[in-house]
Amino acid sequence: MIRFESVSKTYTALVTRRRVPALADFSMEMNAGEVIGIAGPNGAGKSTLISLVLGFLDPTVGRVTIDGKSPRTYVEHFGIGYLTELVTLPPTWKVAPALRRMAVLSGVAAAELDARVSAIQTELGLDEHAAKTVKQLSKGNLQRLGLGQALLGEFDIVVLDEPTHGLDPLWTQRFRDVVAQLRRPDRLILIASHNLDELERLADRVAILNKGQLQRIVEHGEGTAPMSAMSWRIAFEESPEVAAVFPGAKPVEGRPGVWRVSATRAQMSVGLSLLLAGGAILVECAPEESSLETAFRAAVQE
Repeated sequence: MIRFESVSKTYTALVTRRRVPALADFSMEMNAGEVIGIAGPNGAGKSTLISLVLGFLDPTVGRVTIDGKSPRTYVEHFGIGYLTELVTLPPTWKVAPALRRMAVLSGVAAAELDARVSAIQTELGLDEHAAKTVKQLSKGNLQRLGLGQALLGEFDIVVLDEPTHGLDPLWTQRFRDVVAQLRRPDRLILIASHNLDELERLADRVAILNKGQLQRIVEHGEGTAPMSAMSWRIAFEESPEVAAVFPGAKPVEGRPGVWRVSATRAQMSVGLSLLLAGGAILVECAPEESSLETAFRAAVQE
C-alpha cells in the first residue's frame, strides 16, 4: 500500500545554508491490514516520514508511492485520516460544530453527517463536552477531539502522530479498543509514538529510526532474542538464596523478598525451577522492560 524506495530527505538550514539530513536511504513496504508503529528518539526522522506519506514534502532522493500513486495524488483522490502531534483548532469553536465542520472537510455525505458526528462524539466520550469551546477543553479532551476528526472519514489509511499524548490512563487503555475497531483487511494504520508499551500492544511491526536511518523493524512478539540477557524483577513470599542461583542478583531496597536479576529466558527458567524445587514460593516474575523497549535501546545504541 505504502512503499518507500531508498528515500532520503534533506533540509537546508536557514542561517548556515548547510544541508541537514532528516531521512537517509529509507526503504520499507507497509501493507493494508497492518498496524505499523514508528518509533525513535527526538530528531530521528518520524515527522519527516509522516510528512512524506501525507504529501506535504517530496523526497530529495528515492520514491514514495501509495497504491502506485504519488502521496499527493492519492490524498487528493482518496484522503487520509490524520491526527497531528499538536492539535490546533480555533479556540472559539465548540466541540459539536467543530466535528461537524471537520466531517464536511473529510467528505462525509450530508445524509450521514449527523449520525457520523454523533457516533464519533459518543465513542470518544465527548458528549458531555459538546457545548464547550476548544479553549475550555483539557489537554486530554482536546486530544480526543483531534482523534475524532481523524476518524470521521472512512479512509483506507489512518496516520496517528503521538495519539496518546495527553490522554489519562483510562483513555490510553480505551485507545487500544479504538485501534482494534479501526482494524480491517483493506486499511493501513500508521502510529508514530514515543510510548513503546502502547506500540508493542498495538502494532504488527515497529520501525525503529535513529538519526534518519532505519535501524531495524521489530515484528509482533519479536524484540529480545531468547539468548539475550534481560533485566527481571522476581519476588518471593520469603526471600530464598536468590544470589546463589542468579550470580549478581541484587535485592530491591525497601521491598523484602524482591530481587532484580539479569538473565536470559533459559537461565531464568532453570534458576526459578531450582528455587521452587527448594521450597521457595514465587509471587512475581516479570521483565523490567518490554521486548520492544529492549530492541529500541539496542537499536539506538548501535
